[in-house]
Amino acid sequence: MKWLALALALTLSGCGMFAKREAPQAPHRGGFYKDDGPGDRVPPDLDAVPDAVPRDEPLHRFANRPYQVFGRDYVPLAAVGPFRQRGRASWYGRRFNGGKTSSGETYDMYAMTAAHPTLPIPSYARVTNVATGRSVVVRVNDRGPFHADRAIDLSYTAAYRLGYAEAGSALVDIEAVVPGASVAAAAPPAPSGKAVYLQLGAFSARESAESFRARVLRELAWLSDAIHVVAGDALYRLQLGPFRTSDEARPVADRIRAELNVAPLVVVR
Repeated sequence: MKWLALALALTLSGCGMFAKREAPQAPHRGGFYKDDGPGDRVPPDLDAVPDAVPRDEPLHRFANRPYQVFGRDYVPLAAVGPFRQRGRASWYGRRFNGGKTSSGETYDMYAMTAAHPTLPIPSYARVTNVATGRSVVVRVNDRGPFHADRAIDLSYTAAYRLGYAEAGSALVDIEAVVPGASVAAAAPPAPSGKAVYLQLGAFSARESAESFRARVLRELAWLSDAIHVVAGDALYRLQLGPFRTSDEARPVADRIRAELNVAPLVVVR
């Protein structure tokens, strides 16, 4: 019973606010809980908020112990490693903003973070909107959600960048990111006649893409004019390249990640 009491204590302190969570108000607002929402003062240009940058961190002493919520047992992963999952993502906002997460950190709905029932705390994950292909990297520092049809809860900004903040939820692919592993290393060789590009972001408005391009060129002058805004599928993608192979793109991706705190996504076209 000691571990159960401890688990419940952790539960109440994180997204932690687990037991306080209620069902969404309406089907079309799947990410909204009662009295929750995006806040009254949403920062401008959330599209430009960079992804979380994976780094080696010691696992939390208590947040990774087995626990029980709503009569269901959860056993968090004991180490950072390969993990893939497809499921629905929701998000949590002002009702929890400023409260404590399961890691003991203060929840910031405008940071690139997430809550997951079993991924290690802290750890990192790439979350991809299946419908649009948009992808972000978030830092997992909280527990939840605890609804049968939810796999992960993202911060408001992460949900906004994935394009489902208004809808409330979306079908996503979740993949653990192991710190130190090159983002470009996971890319397959480019097929004959195709090239490798590093994607730094996807935006719904060209103005946002051009604004982020200007920032990148200002902070990383060595990129010169090799970075372009590519339009397609109602999105404006900021891409760097072309490179002949993923091996050629890898050191550039690593340098961008180190200097700009952005984890490039490798695309082949």
